[in-house]
Amino acid sequence: MAYSTERRAAVLRKLEPPNAVPLRQLAKEEGISEATLHTWRREARRQGRLLPDADAGPEGWTSRDKFAAVLETAALNEADLAAYCRQRGLYPEQIQAWRTACEQANDWDRASSQRLGQATKEEKKRIKGKRRLRTLGALS
Repeated sequence: MAYSTERRAAVLRKLEPPNAVPLRQLAKEEGISEATLHTWRREARRQGRLLPDADAGPEGWTSRDKFAAVLETAALNEADLAAYCRQRGLYPEQIQAWRTACEQANDWDRASSQRLGQATKEEKKRIKGKRRLRTLGALS
């Protein structure tokens, strides 16, 4: 069954925060299969729309949804950010925490590499010290 663009857009709006309807409930209310709604939501997410799972709450949003929220709010002033958060059932502190996590995402890899390099260096020193002791023991 083909659905009009208007109907599809109206149904997708019901999936948006802050009053996002759980997908299963929306399927029953609208008489549209859950599979169809999952497909519509997936396609809308690919186009950059913020459609988190309704029953997950803001802390259960996917990394992609959090990143999209950070991008959408990057240039907003405090008043606009507050309005954005009210509309989506968020707190500005959540956006800030997500932004910090996004900013530090690439630092984890570098820090991990540095720790690994330091551990390798220390291990080489330890092995060299043991060899030296063994060599000195054999000379005695």
